[in-house]
Amino acid sequence: MSDTTKYLLSEERIPKFWYNIAADLPKPLAPVLHPGTGQPIGPDDLAPLFPMALIAQEVSAEREIEIPGPVRDVYRLWRPAPLYRARRLEAALDTPAKIYYKYEGVSPSGSHKPNTAVAQAFYNKEEGTKRLSTETGAGQWGSSLAFAAGLFGLEVDVYMVKISFQQKPYRRALMEAYGARCVASPSSETESGRAILAEHPDSTGSLGIAISEAVEVAAKNDDTKYSLGSVLNHVLLHQTVIGQEAMEQMDMAGDDPDVVIGCAGGGSNFAGLAFPYIGEQLRGGKTRRVVAVEPAACPTLTKGTFAYDFGDTAHLTPLVKMHTLGSTFVPEGIHAGGLRYHGMSPIVSHLKELGLIEAEAYHQTECFAAGIQFARTEGIIPAPESTHAVRAAIAEAEKCKAEGKSRVILFNLSGHGHFDMQAYTDYFAGILRDTAYDEKALAEAMAVLPPVAAE
Repeated sequence: MSDTTKYLLSEERIPKFWYNIAADLPKPLAPVLHPGTGQPIGPDDLAPLFPMALIAQEVSAEREIEIPGPVRDVYRLWRPAPLYRARRLEAALDTPAKIYYKYEGVSPSGSHKPNTAVAQAFYNKEEGTKRLSTETGAGQWGSSLAFAAGLFGLEVDVYMVKISFQQKPYRRALMEAYGARCVASPSSETESGRAILAEHPDSTGSLGIAISEAVEVAAKNDDTKYSLGSVLNHVLLHQTVIGQEAMEQMDMAGDDPDVVIGCAGGGSNFAGLAFPYIGEQLRGGKTRRVVAVEPAACPTLTKGTFAYDFGDTAHLTPLVKMHTLGSTFVPEGIHAGGLRYHGMSPIVSHLKELGLIEAEAYHQTECFAAGIQFARTEGIIPAPESTHAVRAAIAEAEKCKAEGKSRVILFNLSGHGHFDMQAYTDYFAGILRDTAYDEKALAEAMAVLPPVAAE
């Protein structure tokens, strides 16, 4: 077989459609509400922030949405992403379990985030957008949008959570290499940023604050749209190429997962792997355990309340019903910056309420220990966010050993840790500490949930 034939066969394995789980939900999502009126919002309410094509996807009930040709053309740079069996990790654990992982670190920016960044950049370019504004935690999303926007000739302003801006200078450099402008958040560039700094001059920032700044910039500039890397329906939709590929690859391997695992901050990489499997179950297929893993320092699914809340700190965004720690809650500065968000995707939260997924939380030192074990057996250094999925997969494999049972485990290794080595340096030096969430701050944040939260 020639190299050209192999390439064409590989290209054919890139999904042609995104999967929309909304079509299979047994109970519809709660409506998104206008922050001023408290009434369900319409497309016109979102038009200042998003192009109409993405708004249509946000509310769509179609099961399959065709991936545009120009988006698939860019996907060819790294898709289909590989699926590996972690045989050396299995041997080290002496477990009867089979462990597989879908590896998204092969993308140009090193994570799963370009799956939606490319789509969002394409649709914005089609509508005539000149510039995008966005937030980023660890920098995975910011660098991915910078990469994608550059391909379509768009400018990008990225508001990066200040603690990550300081911890991860190479992520910042990567964004700038792709052509984006990166600003530490909270900043003095926006009203919302200045308000936070006036009250908390030493604020380390949060995704909620950075979202406020990015949304404000988009709302005030006609040539600018807002781009989000997680949480919303259309974002999670674009990530389902991960799970669709994994299902085909697992079939090629002659296996089928009993347990599906992904780390969860806003919910995008977890959803990307899990939603196609959950959809199969909802249509009468195999029932699997599906586990979302989050940091114990920001335990949205395991400790948060399912209620209407704002997606940002300045309360500029619509109200969505989700698992939340409160929009004013600022998580501790753990190295897994991409998981430091006060809320969870409404769809992921909805699935949790329906009992279709489980949630687990781990401290960062045990996650880094799992990441090191994975690196020393499988050769890939995971991003701090991904170490949470690794930790959960190892825990499941150890349970199999204790029970003397063999199960097939599949997890999403959503990014590499090549730009996160300072975190590993801190871990080896014993500087990395486990921090519990501030219960007083959580109580204060929950006390000011919007009144509609009680409905």
